[in-house]
This record gives sequence, C-alpha cells and structure tokens, in this order.
Amino acid sequence: MIKNYNQEVKKLDKDSVIPIYYQLAKIFEKQILQGRLTPGEALPSENEISEKYDISRMTVRRAISELTNAGMVYTQKGKGTFVAKPKLEDVIFELKNFHEEIRKRGMQPRTKLLGVKIVRADKLLAKKLNVPLNTNCLYYRLLLSTQEEPLVYENKYVVYTKQKPILESELNDPSLSNLATLHGEKFPTMSKRILHASVATEEETVVLGIELNEPVFVVEQTLYDADKNPVGWGKSVCRGDRFKFTSTISWSMDNTTGD
Repeated sequence: MIKNYNQEVKKLDKDSVIPIYYQLAKIFEKQILQGRLTPGEALPSENEISEKYDISRMTVRRAISELTNAGMVYTQKGKGTFVAKPKLEDVIFELKNFHEEIRKRGMQPRTKLLGVKIVRADKLLAKKLNVPLNTNCLYYRLLLSTQEEPLVYENKYVVYTKQKPILESELNDPSLSNLATLHGEKFPTMSKRILHASVATEEETVVLGIELNEPVFVVEQTLYDADKNPVGWGKSVCRGDRFKFTSTISWSMDNTTGD
C-alpha cells in the first residue's frame, strides 16, 4: 500500500454536479501540491482506488488522465502511475496591446509609419512564410513611441495576394493580424510569439535612439491560417531599458487548456 494513501481518504459526493472523475483528480492534486505524494512516488493502482472509493476503473482512469494532461503524473507501462516533477520551465509571457498599456500609464501612444513597400521574399522571409522565393510580400516599418521617446521598432511582412491598394487608414490598426486580413488571401486564426534577448543593430540604434549593441528584447510573431500555413511574420524590437516581461505560472489542473 502507498505510504501516504491512507492518511486521507476524502469522500466523493456522488450527488454533486461536479463529475466524479474530476473530484477524484482534485483529491490527488491536493495531495501532490501539499507534498503528501512526492515526485517519483507511485499512485495506488486503479483497482485499489476503485475499491477504496467504490467507483469504476473507467472513472479512475479518467481522473488519472486529467492529472496526466496537467503534467502532474506520468504512466509507465507495466509499472504504474507516478508523481511527476513540477514542470515550470515553459514560461508564457502575456504580451498586451502596446497602445492600451501606454495609455494606462498616463502617456499618449504614437505610431509612425517609417516605410511600406512591396518586396520579394528572400531566403529568410520565404522560410518564415513558407512561400517560394520572390513571392510578393507587403513590408511595413513602424515606430511605436510616447510623446517623450521611441520604444518599439517593428518590421512586419504579409503575403500580398489581394493586390489591394495600401491605405493610410490602415495605421489606425497596424497590427500584424489586421494587415494579414486586409492584404492576405487566407484569414489568420492562430498566432505564435517568441521572445528572446539581443543587442541593437546599427539600424535599430538610429530608429530607437540607443547605443550600438545595447540590450533589446525581440518579439517574433507568426500568424497562421486555419490550415496552419503562415500568412504573416513580424519582428518587434523593444528597448531593453524601458521594458520588462513577467510571467506567472503554477502547477495545477486549473491551468491546463484543451487542444
């Protein structure tokens, strides 16, 4: 018998609207989070849990599946189910709308169009957008700033298939998703962002008013259509002396999402 299993056997409310499997999963989650079940320790067998709580093995299996999806346990074929080590390395940064964040701080956000033109995809852009070389792409250069100073230098590319004229009114919403919707053939349905540190290039120092090789944050964004094909790609260079990115993550079933 598992050493901590008999310390607490909380009753399941079989009349509750909360599914039995979820109640059971939460019981084990509590024991794991409180350290009663420790990493590497085996959970009781499906038969033991089924008999203890007077429920079906199918219900037990569903509860274990919930814990597995949350990364709290793992199963080894022929050996059983074990408590996993906390996996808190996959940091998710919430990157909020620049204009909204600046207004919250009592400042006036500004967007300046530095340039817009049709370019032909080189090797890098063709790879990013998964298109043949020399495919027509719409290229935007933007500077996001406050009244006091420049903050973010953006380069954005979308596959240019609609051949629509480029209008000044598009600056009202120069987001990559809006540009892809206006000028692309496919509607963007998913966005992936990657954050990494870098140092300022000569071009970036001129635009942002900082020193060469000064630290910057770079946020790369790729938009995908419903078939998971890239329809837009952009790079935002943020001043390292004016930005910080934070992330709060916890280990629990409540933070899992479906596919």
